Amino acid sequence: MKPIEVAKGIYQVGAVDWNIRDFHGYSTYRGTTYNCYLIMDEKITLIDTVKKEFADEMLDNISQIVDPKRIDYVISNHTEMDHSGGLPRLMHKIGEDKPLFCSRMGQKNLSCHFEEKWNYRVVENGGELSLGKRNLVFLETRMLHWPDSMFTYIKEDKLLFSSDAFGQHYAGPEKFDDEIGEAIIPHALKYFANILLLYAPLILKLVDKVTEMGLVFNAICPDHGIIWRQDPNKIIKAYVEWSNQKPKRKAVVLYDTMWGSTGKMAEAIAAALREEGVDARPMHLRSCHRSDIMTEIIDAGAVIVGSPTINNGIFPTVGDFLTYMKGLKPQNKIGAAFCSYGWSGEAMEIINRELEGMKFELIDPGVKVQFVPHKEALEACYQFGRKIGQRLAVLEA
Repeated sequence: MKPIEVAKGIYQVGAVDWNIRDFHGYSTYRGTTYNCYLIMDEKITLIDTVKKEFADEMLDNISQIVDPKRIDYVISNHTEMDHSGGLPRLMHKIGEDKPLFCSRMGQKNLSCHFEEKWNYRVVENGGELSLGKRNLVFLETRMLHWPDSMFTYIKEDKLLFSSDAFGQHYAGPEKFDDEIGEAIIPHALKYFANILLLYAPLILKLVDKVTEMGLVFNAICPDHGIIWRQDPNKIIKAYVEWSNQKPKRKAVVLYDTMWGSTGKMAEAIAAALREEGVDARPMHLRSCHRSDIMTEIIDAGAVIVGSPTINNGIFPTVGDFLTYMKGLKPQNKIGAAFCSYGWSGEAMEIINRELEGMKFELIDPGVKVQFVPHKEALEACYQFGRKIGQRLAVLEA
């Protein structure tokens, strides 16, 4: 990859990971990037690094602009290893005594990651650093999405280096929002739904804080994906919308099935929902990745979960997804359960308990069918779906 000029004297010098397909449980079918940023000033500064395996590529990119040994400062906005893994290689190259700026938690994390005794400089929220012609401001963003996370803002260029916020797992020829257009939004939504959703209340507070500060952005530069330069406020507005989690007249019917019975129930429920004007999405858990299902759930008004009963419990894929969803803490949902069974039938009650634990509104105990659902059982599923659809209509009104 060649360096990408973001603004005069400021370059994206990271790496493209074309082949990664799983990012700790998140499907990255379009790969990702590890963005880091070189600022040419009186004090040459690098913001973040890359995953360990791409450190040499980063150094090659920097070398196309300046000898890496001339870097004066390094800033770590976020210590997760896809952004800090290249630090040992970088610091060895430029000099272990060069100042490394990070948050207080950032120093703690980096000290746990690496044994090297670097020249840490802890910055405070609102703290500033002069590079010569440019002045940086550090904004603490704890738990967006790690305790160490912070943003770096260049006053003069009005650039925000936003770490993992506003990013996307996307590798492509496009480097800026104006080069890809609306096609990038689904990737940004998927990133939000699977990484940042549980921090939605903090995001809303951060946006309010930034608004109060009166910050203006010419570009937002995240550590993954494209850079927002044409309309940076577009992604901020999208984050506010997604964080508010206003439900739509939409339902996700997620399920797994052993011999097809639960699948037939899911289709009957979805058909009834569509009859009620609901955008119904049946999603088979072994055909759809959990991160794609979670992306559909973010604006759904109802989440309907179906499972066969196996060994007096729920099917493993259903348990996996419920655990995953619980950790992301979606809000403002109707929850419902259905199950098929041979002789015990505990799955429905287990799912209901899980949904109640997530504070979903349960409007019906659910539908339970023994063995194969025939006409009467499918009619019960249909009426179950209609009831949920009618409740969604009331909520939308």
